[in-house]
Amino acid sequence: MTNRREFIVQFSLGSTVLASGSAFAQAAPLAANDPTAIALGYVADAASANKAKYPKFAADQKCSNCQLYTGKPADASGPCAVFGNKLVPAKAWCSSWVKKA
Repeated sequence: MTNRREFIVQFSLGSTVLASGSAFAQAAPLAANDPTAIALGYVADAASANKAKYPKFAADQKCSNCQLYTGKPADASGPCAVFGNKLVPAKAWCSSWVKKA
């Protein structure tokens, strides 16, 4: 490098490339055989929740209206804090469901 100005320009370009690469990385979808998912009775469609095993389940409960779901309600899927921010369908359900405030 010939001078400080060239170093600063190259450094900032390199930083921008690294930052943009990580910004486009997407979270992995939650696998149905994930041990946490199994333990919490996770189902990809709330309509198929085990109502006998989880008597507190109600028909209006789904990930999109859960406090732990950080996706937008209109999104088809979004990250869930319970599952390490892995993507879950908005219409999914698990026994950790908490009404969104």
